Formats: sequence, C-alpha cells, structure tokens
Amino acid sequence: MSQSPTQMQDISAGLVNLVASSAPSLVSVSSAQSRSSGFVWRPELIITADEALSEDGEFTVTLGNGDAAAARLVGRDPTTDIAMLRVDQTNLKPIPQKAVTVQAGALVIAMGAEDGKPTVALGVVSRSTEPWRSLRGGEIDARIELDLRLRQSAEGGPVLDAAGRFIGMAVFGPRRRVLVIPSSTIERVATKLESHGYIARGYLGLGLQPIAIEDNGGSGAMVMSVDPKGPGALVGIHQGDILVAWNDEPIPHLRSLLRVLGPDSVGETVTVELRRAGKTQQIPLTIAERPRA
Repeated sequence: MSQSPTQMQDISAGLVNLVASSAPSLVSVSSAQSRSSGFVWRPELIITADEALSEDGEFTVTLGNGDAAAARLVGRDPTTDIAMLRVDQTNLKPIPQKAVTVQAGALVIAMGAEDGKPTVALGVVSRSTEPWRSLRGGEIDARIELDLRLRQSAEGGPVLDAAGRFIGMAVFGPRRRVLVIPSSTIERVATKLESHGYIARGYLGLGLQPIAIEDNGGSGAMVMSVDPKGPGALVGIHQGDILVAWNDEPIPHLRSLLRVLGPDSVGETVTVELRRAGKTQQIPLTIAERPRA
C-alpha cells in the first residue's frame, strides 16, 4: 500500500526530531591518526569504538556546539571494541539508555558526527540473534547486523530504533559489515573500564602454535615459549609440550582456546591434557590475570 505525501512528511519530520533530540549527546573523536564518532555515556565520559581509536597520542572531542575539548583515555577493551574517554565538561547530555530488544526488519538510524555535527544513516536490522564471542574473545550480548551504509567517521556512534531508543554502538565487522555492540554489553564493559581502566583477561603464560596431531587426525597447540613466572610454568608445562584437551574437551583450534580466556576465567582451575615425549598426562592449571603492558 502506498503512503500519502502527508504520511511521508510525518515520517521525515519524526526522523528529524529524533536526530535533533539525540544530537547533544554526539561527539566527534579525533587524534593525529584517527577520526571517529562517540556519544556521552555518563557525565564527562565518552564511549567510542576501540578499533577506530588510534593506539596512542592526544585525543580531542568536538561537541555539538562546535567546541573542542581535550580527552584522556580512561580504558579500552579490544575484545568488545569499546573504549572510554574522559573530558572535563560537566554539562554534557548522556544519551538515554534502556535495555532494548530489536528484531530483524526493524527500522534504525546510525548516527555519527563530523566536526560535532550529526551525520545519519537510515537502514534496517538485517539480523538479530543470540549472544556471541568476537574473534578476540569478547562476549557480546546479541548479534545485531544492520543493512545500511555507514560513513567511516560514524564508527563509534549510537544506533537508535524508530522510537529513538538507544540500541547500541555502530562498528565495522568483517567485510565492512555494520554491527551493533548492544547497550547491555556497553553497560557491562564500560562500568569496569570506569572503575579499573581495563578488562581483565585470562593468562596461561604460554606461547602457543597450532599443530595437527597425525595419529588421530585432530589438532592441538604446541608450547613454543613459557613465561617462567606464569601459571603454566608453575605446574610444570614445558616448551615442546602439546596441549590436546581442555577440561576433557578436544582443542579444535587455537582460537577456541583463546576465546575461553575471558574475564570470568581468571582464578578458574581447569584440567589441561598434554602430550610430552609420546606420553599423555593431565595437569590442573589455575588461570591467572594477564599482566598489563
């Protein structure tokens, strides 16, 4: 059924009002090597995409009124693509946040900022499924993919539904697919970044290399190096050992092993099955917290 000009005008006016109401929470984020967008999460605190943020240097945020302010890095979590900056501005307007569930087919807008002024992309949710782990092992509360064209500078900006509710942050995934880091993930990770400046990760103290196991057609991980102060060394794991199972489950590939070393793994004791000189043995190992660089 076709829509009347009045209906189209109402939709257009609604989108304009939605953008105008959210614009005060938008910022541009820049450094000597990067340009992205962000949004006000809490007073003085900005959330942006870690992938779009340069590794070091001085950061500047440009507010909606055109004012530029120096920003300090509070913390970043590459596994969930979330970074937090702090600015000495107490009058910033945090974006309203509530837990929002979106379904495939829902209309959304992805907002960014250039020189503090909003940019907008209109699209639909092409996929909305269960929680997943990123390639770097981060726990993401829902897999939300968008069908829209996102400007490079808009990465790190907020995504809103048709009612103007905050869904999450727009980021680029594999093959430039536009993904959403959900609001619930941002709340969980950003709270830890504000308190600690980083997200703890599990640490074995082992440098591993994937290897095929010829006798059973399976795979494992060969120990190429051992941190003498790490948990692996403490339980007697040696260079040249081959890890073949983790809590009685085969290790299909090295990536799956790295994924289990998330924040909740720190302090956990697991059983590692390894091969050494043709013999198999099982060793209990307590996962430590990865040292900060």
